[in-house]
This record gives sequence, structure tokens and C-alpha cells, in this order.
Amino acid sequence: MRESHYAVWMESPNAGELVTVASGGPELDGIVFDTPSRAKAVVAVVDPDRGPLFRTVHPRTLTERTTEGPDDRALRLLVRRTPSPVRAAARDGSTGGHGSPGHARGAMHRTTGK
Repeated sequence: MRESHYAVWMESPNAGELVTVASGGPELDGIVFDTPSRAKAVVAVVDPDRGPLFRTVHPRTLTERTTEGPDDRALRLLVRRTPSPVRAAARDGSTGGHGSPGHARGAMHRTTGK
């Protein structure tokens, strides 16, 4: 059996994995931040013009990498200072302390009887 010279796609990337993103432009080293669905992966990458940022890509554009890159320290700092994504708890119908339903605003200021 011949070995392929093409990169192997990742099955399902996990948060914190080192990846290479190949989505039409130059290949960028990245770190997986989140996989909200089977068709989306949020990856921390370093944009040459804007610096470290998050990019949402299709998991098929990701390939696993094993060696550390020069930008990995900046990417790890970005991932560390960003709050983890909220899951089903925000969508399960709970209001999360936003007051009672039907009351969009708080009470107005009441003047002292002049």
C-alpha cells in the first residue's frame, strides 16, 4: 500500500489540539478552541495583519500538527483569556436572572415628593 502525500483530515478536533488551517489562503498554524457542531470548528490563529484572533472554519480544513509553531504562545494566551463557550444551559429556557418575563426595563427613578 502506498503512503499518500496529502495531509489527513482530522475526524473530530478537540479543544486544545494543534492544527494547521488550510481554507483557501495561506496555511496557518492554529489551536482548536471549540467545536460547536460537526460542521464548525473555532480555531485560534494568527492573522498576519491583525494578530491573534478566532476564526470559524469547517473541520475538513484542519489537519493535525505535532510540532510547536512560533505563534503557539500567543495563541495559548488568547485561548486562556477567552471565556469558555456556553452550551445548552443558555438555550434550555431558563432566564438566567434577567428578571421576570414581560418586563423588559427596570422601574423608573422615583422622585422624592417636592
